[in-house]
Amino acid sequence: MAREALKQTAETLVEYCRTGQEEKGLEELYAPDAVSVEPMAMPGTDSRETEGVEGIKGKHLWWSENFEVHGGDVQGPYFHGDDRFAVIFEIDATEKSSGKREKMKEVGLYTIDAAGKIRREEFFY
Repeated sequence: MAREALKQTAETLVEYCRTGQEEKGLEELYAPDAVSVEPMAMPGTDSRETEGVEGIKGKHLWWSENFEVHGGDVQGPYFHGDDRFAVIFEIDATEKSSGKREKMKEVGLYTIDAAGKIRREEFFY
């Protein structure tokens, strides 16, 4: 059962990311107390970690306010055991304040709980 929940959650998250429905993914797939971990503290914060789905929504809002996305690709999911999967994100974006356009690539590692909800996401870039 855990493997089925993992597969369903992972495939749904990837589909939502591919189709620009990240908000829907946050509402449906994340545990309310999920934790998001970046390699470094986000601008305006002193921690690499963001706690709670509302905080993670705030990260998404910050991104959309500060970057114009021109395109990208979502690869995966890649499974590891019964509770983790990874996704590769490639993004072509312009930072609005500087006008600097760049291509970015990162790996998201997601851990789900027994109910199939995303409990933790960690990003590597």
